[in-house]
Amino acid sequence: MRLAIDASQGVRGTTSPNPPVGAVILDSFGEVVGIGATNPVGGPHAEVVALAEAGGRARGGTAVVTLEPCNHHGRTGPCSQALVDAGIAAVHYAVPDPHPIAAGGADTLRAAGVAVAVGPLTADVERGPLRAWLHRQRHGRPHVTWKFAATIDGRSAAADGTSQWITGPAARARVHADRARLDAIVVGTGTVIADDPWLTARLPDGSLAPHQPVRVVVGTRGIPSTAKILDDAAPTLVLRTHNVDEVLAELADQDDVLVEGGPRLAGAFLAAGRVDRIQAYLAPALLGDGPNAVEGAGVRTISEALRFRRESVETIGDDLLLNLIPEQ
Repeated sequence: MRLAIDASQGVRGTTSPNPPVGAVILDSFGEVVGIGATNPVGGPHAEVVALAEAGGRARGGTAVVTLEPCNHHGRTGPCSQALVDAGIAAVHYAVPDPHPIAAGGADTLRAAGVAVAVGPLTADVERGPLRAWLHRQRHGRPHVTWKFAATIDGRSAAADGTSQWITGPAARARVHADRARLDAIVVGTGTVIADDPWLTARLPDGSLAPHQPVRVVVGTRGIPSTAKILDDAAPTLVLRTHNVDEVLAELADQDDVLVEGGPRLAGAFLAAGRVDRIQAYLAPALLGDGPNAVEGAGVRTISEALRFRRESVETIGDDLLLNLIPEQ
């Protein structure tokens, strides 16, 4: 299952509207003979890719898949039937498919005499590459992460507005690696006017990553026609609104959305209850003055504080990355 998770991680951001699934085929002796991940829309799903690599060695073997094999005819045939036709004897999947049309693969497999089990590592898969897709299936809207970088006193820039660079090169490289797996990045018009960000995903050598998320600009102010975000390095969507749910409605077909700037935009998403995860990059530095990382989150007193639970803490170079999710 770890191999399947790794395979699915490698295709994050490239499979929408399909989920980024990973699959591993073991032969009848328990040896890995095929590994696959979902191709871009219209291409084969993870199980079919893994079966093609395994060939005849799949017969009598086991399939390990991050998501229940699909059970419907879409652009491709059902993966459940492909597994049956390949002579697979057992299937382990980590997460049941919540999609009302695609679900039911487990029943098809059992009816064909295939042994089916749920797990292992269900929690790892749900928190991993399938997190955003599962969230959209279950809640009907994209999964929203708010990412920010700040000093340990919560400043996102110095008093004169300078902010490059709060965090170190290792953290910035991580941000670019994560961008290359996203569906969309959202910023406000104020950030575009003040900082003129490019918002592209770049490789360590500075070149553009193969996958670029949609760049989304939110707000009613006009932005300069020369803004970097308007070039052809990646698609750009300009939304003339301040309404958070209107923004998410425009991005309804996207799974994984990142809110990146600035403090008022972050506050609006927080106040609307539309932040599903926080990625807080904290630098071991103090400024003492300057803009806060967030403004206008709707909190007036300590009892109204928006509480989050620590999911993980990572050391990245000299910086810390806190991954936080809302308290239930």
